[in-house]
Amino acid sequence: MKKLLGVALGILTAIGGFVDIGDLVTNAVVGARFGFSLVWVVAVGVIGICLFAEMSGRVAAVSGRATFEIIRERLGPRAGGANLVASFAINLLTLTAEIGGIALALHLASSVEPRLWMPVAALAVWLVLWRVKFSIMENVVGLMGLLLIGFAVALFLLGPDWSQVAREITQPAVPEGEHPAAYWYYAVALFGAAMTPYEVFFFSSGAVEEKWTAKSLGQNRLNVFTGFPLGGLLSVAIAGCAAVVLLPHGIEVSTLSQIVLPVAQAGGTLLLAVVIVGIVAATFGAALETALSSGYTLAQYLGWSWGKFRRPAQAARFHVTMMIALLLAVAILMTSVDPVAVTEFSVVFSAVALPLTYIPILVVANDPDYMGARVNGRVANTLGSVYLGIVLVAALAAIPLMIATGAGS
Repeated sequence: MKKLLGVALGILTAIGGFVDIGDLVTNAVVGARFGFSLVWVVAVGVIGICLFAEMSGRVAAVSGRATFEIIRERLGPRAGGANLVASFAINLLTLTAEIGGIALALHLASSVEPRLWMPVAALAVWLVLWRVKFSIMENVVGLMGLLLIGFAVALFLLGPDWSQVAREITQPAVPEGEHPAAYWYYAVALFGAAMTPYEVFFFSSGAVEEKWTAKSLGQNRLNVFTGFPLGGLLSVAIAGCAAVVLLPHGIEVSTLSQIVLPVAQAGGTLLLAVVIVGIVAATFGAALETALSSGYTLAQYLGWSWGKFRRPAQAARFHVTMMIALLLAVAILMTSVDPVAVTEFSVVFSAVALPLTYIPILVVANDPDYMGARVNGRVANTLGSVYLGIVLVAALAAIPLMIATGAGS
């Protein structure tokens, strides 16, 4: 039982990172427009995030220090500062999207105006960050997020032509009527959503919160190779539901109610209620992760005391940073900006910031001064080099594709 609960960090990171509001929206949009033809991107993203999350967790377990702290020390304040600015900006944009996602999910359940839920959602996130222990937070929120498996149940109940689904997955092509630039724009967006930078910073810092050591490397692998593939499967299920129900009717996703429409059609009110609870839990978990990541990155770069294993009074600046980030997120949302639009922009800009996150992790994971005999092996370095190439291509292509396609429209 203890070992199973130990997987909660991986589940929370995967559910909160892989199936946050960004993945809910992006996968549903992709399914409604491109069917199953972009599932391959999810597979590429799963392998990539598993690769770098394992490195990040291993660095934390062996060195006893979080990745961002070592990045500043290893690469210097200038390179670390560039990483900090990009990471913090993406974290804030993603946190804004997650708070908006919580509000949209609660609106779906209650019909109360989303803007009334936004400050409530931010307050709830802050209270959990302030008062709830890390272990309780990861176990409760991570496991509740598993209710998103309702999308997989709905896809099974909808009974698509599985042979046709297999052909679309294994023989991907740009659907008729869609422009290739739009197809590749959403491929980059899906990749950015899968490998969002805050995931590895949260995972690494969470390993320090849980006091991992070199003896925890098995736990690290169990977390990574259980949590993230599960998140990938749930992402495919979300896209699949949209492909089966929305694509044949030409319905393009612009609201959360459209994302859950296939669930209601397949399983009725009960399954819909289960999925809505899962969406609230997933977006809440992602809001916790991004808020924590904002505090982690700034505190680790500046050498402040940080962590939920310390009392708030002992890590005051860490907690103040998270509070300010939450207030800024609510302030942005209260300008009446569309949370779905914020979400779409956040995943694309995440793709732009990927090189600043993953190049330093690969460097640190190969440094014997920090890792001793636990440096990357040949396979990890080969895959890491391949993925750095993919990451650079995605980062360079993201903005041109956004401009060329009008953000995918």
